[in-house]
Formats: sequence, structure tokens, C-alpha cells
Amino acid sequence: MPGLAKGSCQCKAVQYEISGQFESFFLCHCTRCQKDTGSAHAANLFSQTATINWVCGQDKITTYHLPETQHQKSFCSLCGAAVPTMQAEGTLLVVPAGSLDSQVPIRPDAHIFVTSRASWDHNLHDIPAIDTLPG
Repeated sequence: MPGLAKGSCQCKAVQYEISGQFESFFLCHCTRCQKDTGSAHAANLFSQTATINWVCGQDKITTYHLPETQHQKSFCSLCGAAVPTMQAEGTLLVVPAGSLDSQVPIRPDAHIFVTSRASWDHNLHDIPAIDTLPG
């Protein structure tokens, strides 16, 4: 992703731009990410070289750090949507893929922590796919 990617939270109070490239994209099935998302996995992009510019709303960001772990999540304090966070003492930019307003520039590299995969997250290719909310 050379160039610029843009993203925001659900209510648009937090908006950001990222310059640089993502080195990896993981779908994490650990139980912590399941709790963070309320879903089967988190989808996060990682970069040690990209930079983030907060266009607006940086003061609306809350970061939760799970005690005695490296796990953390940043989110908009107004709408609760996940937003980027700096981790590893400011050396790693972690961007929730769903927070990008631009197209996600790379394909996921791997599913990780699959031994923690949700019991219902198997063989999903054979369930119906519906384009909208069912009637």
C-alpha cells in the first residue's frame, strides 16, 4: 500500500490517514480477539514502518490494555468502533481492517491462534449467503 489509506470509526468522530505499507494481515482467532470483536476473529493489519496521522478525534480514543498481557484494543469512546493503535512500545501500528474506508490493500496472510477458534466457526462455506438482512 504505497501512498495513503484513510479510515474512520462508525460515527466518523475519529478519522485517520496512514502513509506507508502494511507488512502483514492476520485473522486472529484467540479468545481475546473474539471478545474484542464479539465475533469469530479479529482482522488486523500490521506495520512497523507506516505512519498514522489523526485527522480528527484522537481525543475520542480510549485504549484498553488487558492487565498482565500485551493485548490491547483502541476504540472510539462515542460509538465503540475499533480504531488503530500503536503497540510494542510505539513500534508497531495495528489497524483493524474494517476501520479502513479505503480498500484493504493486501490479502490476509494467515489465520492465527486457530486452536482457539470458536466452535461454530467451521464449514461455513455451505450455509446460505444473503445479500441483505433476511425478511
